[in-house]
Amino acid sequence: MSTQEKLTNAKKATTSLAVLTEEKINAVLLNLADTIVAKADTIIEANKLDLARMDEADPKYDRLLLNVERIEGIAGDIRNVTKLKSPCGEVLESRATESGLQIEKRRVPIGVIGVIYEARPNVTLDVFSLCFKTQNVCILKGGSDAADSNLAIVQIIQDVLKDNNVDVDIVQLLSAERSAALELMQADEYVDVLIPRGSKGLINFVRENSSVPVIETGAGIVHTYVDKYADLKRAKAIVTNAKTRRVSVCNALDCMIIHKNRLNDLPVICEEMIDDNVIIYADKESYEALKDGYPEELLKEATNESFGTEFLSYKMSIKTVDCLDEALAHIREYSSKHSEAIVSEDKVTADAFAQMVDAAAVYINTSTAFTDGAQFGLGAEIGISTQKLHARGPMALKEITSYKWVVSSEGLTRS
Repeated sequence: MSTQEKLTNAKKATTSLAVLTEEKINAVLLNLADTIVAKADTIIEANKLDLARMDEADPKYDRLLLNVERIEGIAGDIRNVTKLKSPCGEVLESRATESGLQIEKRRVPIGVIGVIYEARPNVTLDVFSLCFKTQNVCILKGGSDAADSNLAIVQIIQDVLKDNNVDVDIVQLLSAERSAALELMQADEYVDVLIPRGSKGLINFVRENSSVPVIETGAGIVHTYVDKYADLKRAKAIVTNAKTRRVSVCNALDCMIIHKNRLNDLPVICEEMIDDNVIIYADKESYEALKDGYPEELLKEATNESFGTEFLSYKMSIKTVDCLDEALAHIREYSSKHSEAIVSEDKVTADAFAQMVDAAAVYINTSTAFTDGAQFGLGAEIGISTQKLHARGPMALKEITSYKWVVSSEGLTRS
């Protein structure tokens, strides 16, 4: 089937979605969660074909990898979505005018949501479950790196839909070819919003070439500022967790900013990262503080390219500052406005940081690893929005809805 045919079918399928009850939707999602676990071997075999084409040293390898544990985790996220109430139909505002109009503002699906993403096959299921719950049709354009995994997953989704007498056209997987992405970006007649998930390069490309409205998500250049008032034990735990918990995700730490008064604590803050062979690109001051306490082969001198880089691997830069204002200035210059953190026991400093820093998620004495829809209690997520219009931060059910005005009266006409 051509991309054009899939786009046309997707637009038509919005009608069939609109009549589904929430009970029916939840039943289908629970069936899907059980099915992907039961067919984990099928998904993993397809995933192995993708993995065989990728260098294990590539930072995207971990994002691409699926195993039984991860599939069970995805199934758990789908089940969590069924426990959440659909926002569709919610009355956001209701009032009567003096003229006799009864006006309601009701939450409704956006309609057709296109998602362009790279080597993360879990996104296929996350996006479908959230879109289905909110009665949105989804058009998926995965990368060639995950082509076999995505194909196997969408086939399972469509089999479950067919078994439950639901229109299979509510989920469309486009070809992994680049041409399909270009067609999707120009499909404003069929697609209501486009969400790119992946690298800064991908997001910029979609924003610059799409005639469909775009919500920017994904790219995370993440900082944690260790203030002069930081508790050392907390600083060590937070920095280590943010950097090493899972390096290939967008909420992973890329740059630690440290107050010059805490340079002597750097060897302690970084010591657990030695076990993970974290390569540190240190500025002049932090290099001097670490050179006798961090392995020589893992310690490098920072260059201009060391800052403003989303490493997605066991790498991290360090920037030394004299004060909070310098830390904020560094973040302003290099941040992608995703997640930023401060470690400080001084409430005035921490509050000032939270007020001044420009990011979708701001953390005080907390690891940035929590920027995640499930961790925020939203179920799965469709992405982390780094822009300010419509949605910001983890995007879940409410963030993929819009609203419409419903106006009624006793036969009023306007003079």
